[in-house]
Amino acid sequence: MTTFDDRQKAFEAKFAHDNDLRFRILARRGKLIGLWAAEKLGKSGELAEDYAKSVLLSDLEIPGDDDIIAKLLADLSPLGVGENDIKAMLAEKLAQAETQVTGDA
Repeated sequence: MTTFDDRQKAFEAKFAHDNDLRFRILARRGKLIGLWAAEKLGKSGELAEDYAKSVLLSDLEIPGDDDIIAKLLADLSPLGVGENDIKAMLAEKLAQAETQVTGDA
């Protein structure tokens, strides 16, 4: 095996690891934002967990955050929560998810 082959395998392994890590972080963010929204809606316990799962599933519909923002906006706008509030909370929950998944403090 050549040095080039070794480097290629290392690159492929890092790429796979990075993609897996990104997926886990985004999944965790989806759950965290779902639990935040569930709390705003007055849900707790199993109802909050079920709502968080529905938010997480909505994030899989189209690439990017537009689908999750649309769901949360539809559910939370009657409570006075706007798109900017949701985007700010997505950013906050992303940072929290990165810390939880990677273990960085």
